[in-house]
Amino acid sequence: MTTTTIVSIIRTAAAAALLCAGAAHAADMPPPSPVGPDGGVTLPLAPGGLVLPFSSYASPEARDWFRRYADVHAPPITDVPASRVFYDRMNSDRADRLRALYPVTVTDQAIGGVPTQVVEPAKAVAAPDRVLINLHGGAFLWGAGSGGLVEAVPVAALAKVKVVTVDYRQGPEHHFPAASEDVAAVYKALLKTYKPQNIGIYGCSAGGILTAEAVAWFQTHGLPRPGALGIFCAGLLDAGGDSLAMSALYGGQLPGPGLRLMDLPYFQGADAQDPLVMPGLSRDVLAKFPPTLLITGTRDFMLSDTLHSQDLLERAGVRAELHVWDGMVHSFFSDPESPEARAAYEVMARFFTRELGAPAGGR
Repeated sequence: MTTTTIVSIIRTAAAAALLCAGAAHAADMPPPSPVGPDGGVTLPLAPGGLVLPFSSYASPEARDWFRRYADVHAPPITDVPASRVFYDRMNSDRADRLRALYPVTVTDQAIGGVPTQVVEPAKAVAAPDRVLINLHGGAFLWGAGSGGLVEAVPVAALAKVKVVTVDYRQGPEHHFPAASEDVAAVYKALLKTYKPQNIGIYGCSAGGILTAEAVAWFQTHGLPRPGALGIFCAGLLDAGGDSLAMSALYGGQLPGPGLRLMDLPYFQGADAQDPLVMPGLSRDVLAKFPPTLLITGTRDFMLSDTLHSQDLLERAGVRAELHVWDGMVHSFFSDPESPEARAAYEVMARFFTRELGAPAGGR
C-alpha cells in the first residue's frame, strides 16, 4: 500500500514535468527526468499548486477531521511550557469525549514509587489476572495525565482489562534512561501480582518508542519478557524513510530534515548506537521481544519507521502484526469520532485479549 502511494506520486511528478516543459520543447528533446542522481524527486508546481487529493478510502469523518487538524497550530517544540499547556488542554478534551463513549473508572495510584493512573472498565474486569501498561506519547516532553488517558480509556473499556498508564519522567528535567527505569519499576511491582505473560505494554509515538526501549531495558536487568507489545505510530530506530517527506507534503509544507530522536532533550548525552536507545540496532535484543502489534497511517511521519520495524522484528523471528490505515496521520486514533479510530481501538483490544496469557510456544 505504501509503495503504491509513493509510485503514484512519482508518476504524478513526472507527468507534471512533461506539462511544464511545453509542447514545443517536448517535440525537440525528451524532458528532464524528475528523479535526481540521489533518487530525490523534484515536484514542479502546476498553476495553482500541486494538489494531493485526500484518500478515497478514508471516511468522511476522517476527511473533515483532517481539514480541522490542518488549522491547528501547536507551539514550537522548543517552547516546552507552552507545549505542555497546549497538549494538556487538547488531551483533556479528548479524554472527556472518550470517557463519554467508553465508560471507565480512573484512580491515581503510585506503583513501584512511580505515579500512575489506573483505568478500569465501568463494568467488571473480564480477566482480572491480566493487566496492560500504557506509555503515553508526547515527544518525551508532555502527555502525562490526560495524554495517558487518551490511550488507556478505549482499550480498557473494549478489552475489559485494567490499564495502568505511567507518568514516566521526561525531558528536559530528566534524561535517558529515567523513563525506562520508571517503566521497569512499575513492571516489577506488577510482577508481584501478575504473571509476565499476562502483562502487556503499549504506547503511541514517544510511548511506542519507550515500549521498545523498556523491553530492551528489562533484558539487561534480569526481568522476564512481557506477554505482548503495542508499538503505535513509532519505530525501533530514529525517524527516517520516505514518510518524513511525504507527511510534510500532505501537511502543505516543504519537506525538511525532520526532528530526530536524538535531538529531543530527553536523549541529551545518550548514545545513538546503544540498543537500549535504539533497540532496532540489535537483532539479539529484538529476538527476545514478544508478539508485537504495530499501527500507523499512510500520512504518519513515522510510517516508514513502523514498516521498517515490522521487517526488523520478523527477521528476528518475532511475530509482528501490522495495521495501516489509508489517509491517517500520526496518532490518528487520539480523536475518537472517526471509524478509523474506532477500528484501531478494536484491533488493539482483540490483539491483547488474544495474546495475553498465551503460552510462548503457542504464539
